[in-house]
Amino acid sequence: MAKALLLGAGLVARPLVQYLLDRGVELTIASRTKSKADRLLGGHKNGTAQAWTIDDLTGLEQLVAKHDLAISLLPATMHVVVAKSCLKHRKHMVTTSYVSDEMQALDPQAREADVLLINELGVDPGIDHMSAMRIIHNIQRGKGKVASFRSYCGGLPAPDDNDNPWGYKFSWSPMAVLRAGTNTGRYLKNDKEVELSSEKLFWDTHPIDVDSRIGRLESYPNRDSLGYIGLYGLQGIHTMFRGTLRYPGWCDTLRRLGELGLLDNSPRDLSRFGSWPELLADLVGARGTANIRRRVAAHLWLPSDAPTLDQLDWLGLLSNATKLGQAGSVMEALSVVMQQKMMYAEREKDMIVMHHDFIADYGDRAERITSSLIDFGIPGGDSSMARTVSLPAAIATRMVLDGTITLRGVHIPVKPEVYNPILDELATMDIALKEQTLAL
Repeated sequence: MAKALLLGAGLVARPLVQYLLDRGVELTIASRTKSKADRLLGGHKNGTAQAWTIDDLTGLEQLVAKHDLAISLLPATMHVVVAKSCLKHRKHMVTTSYVSDEMQALDPQAREADVLLINELGVDPGIDHMSAMRIIHNIQRGKGKVASFRSYCGGLPAPDDNDNPWGYKFSWSPMAVLRAGTNTGRYLKNDKEVELSSEKLFWDTHPIDVDSRIGRLESYPNRDSLGYIGLYGLQGIHTMFRGTLRYPGWCDTLRRLGELGLLDNSPRDLSRFGSWPELLADLVGARGTANIRRRVAAHLWLPSDAPTLDQLDWLGLLSNATKLGQAGSVMEALSVVMQQKMMYAEREKDMIVMHHDFIADYGDRAERITSSLIDFGIPGGDSSMARTVSLPAAIATRMVLDGTITLRGVHIPVKPEVYNPILDELATMDIALKEQTLAL
C-alpha cells in the first residue's frame, strides 16, 4: 500500500484527506494540533495522526523517511525545508504553493535523486495553469498564436452570504491574504511592461463582469505575470495579465490599510498598546485616542464617514474595548481581529471565480475564447476553497504514487500528461470551466 505524509491539517485539508483514504492510500497527518488530524481521519483504518511542529526537523526527517511522498500544506516558507528532506530520502513531494526561487534551484538535485517536486497544484496557482494550458495547446495545435491572455481568479463569499462591509470572508489563512496585499505586480499590456511597487498595487484596478449571478467584480495584478510567458510557451504575446478578483471596494480598502501601516509585517513589540485605538493613534501620530476616527480619517485624507472608517469600526479597531492580544507585528495583530470577525459561519457558502480571456490569432482570422468557473461551497460541508485547492493536489498525489506521473525535477502542472487527467477527474466532481468562442 502506498504511503503518503500530509504536513498540516488546516482549513483546506479535508477533501484531500478523504480522497486519498477512499482510494486506499495509507495516510499519516502530522499537525501541531493532533486532535485536528484525528478529526480529519475520522477513525479510518488507513489513517494515522501524529503531533508535530515545524521546528522539529528531526521529527520531519523521520516522518519523510517512512513514506513514499510528502504533501506540504504548511506555510510557503517551509516548503523548501520539506523538499530538502524529501531529496535526502529520495521521496516525492506535492505542494499547492507557488514555486519560489529556492525551490526552483533544487531542480538539478531532484533529477539526480530521481524525485519529483511538483508545486502549484491548487486552484490559483493550479487549476488556472491547467485550464489555461489546455486552451493554449489547442490554439497552437490549430496553428494559431495567443496574442492576448488575461486570467483572473478569486475566492469570495457567495453573493447571498456577502453580508459584511468588507465584502470578504476567510476560507484560508488571513495572514496569507494580507501578505498577498504587500506583493509587487508586473504584467504586459499591448507590448508594454507595467511594473508596480507594493504601494501602487491597489491603484491598478479594473472592473470585470464574469457572470450575471455574481455582479461586477474588481481585479488587481497578481504577482509577476511575465514569468508565465515562458512557462506557458507564449513568446511574442502582446498582453499577458494575471489578476486577483474581489468585490468592489476591496482594493481601495487595502490601499488605505497600507497607508495606515496596518500591512507592516516587520517584527514589533506591541505590548505597550493596551487597545487598538492606542496602536492606531501611534500609527497616525496622535497623542491620545480621543477622536480617533477623525484622526485616522485625516491621516488618510478621507471624510469621517468614508467606508474605510466604517470597516475599521465594524472590526472594532476604533473601540477601546478591542485589545490587541499576542502578536509579533501589526499585520499579525490585524489578522487576529479579522479571523475573529470574518470567518464563514456554519452553512455559509464561499465561492471561487476563475475567468480566462484569450485572443487567438490564426493569420486569416481571430477568435476570442473565454473560459469561466463559478464554484460554490457546500453548506454544512466543504468550502469551495477547500475543494478547489486540495483536490488537484490529491489527484496528483495518487498519480505520482501509482506511477501515472513519471516526471522528475521541479515542476508545475503545465504538461498535458499532468493537466489532462487532473482536469478530467475534477470535471467528474463538478469542478470544470465552461468555454465560449467568438469570431472577431
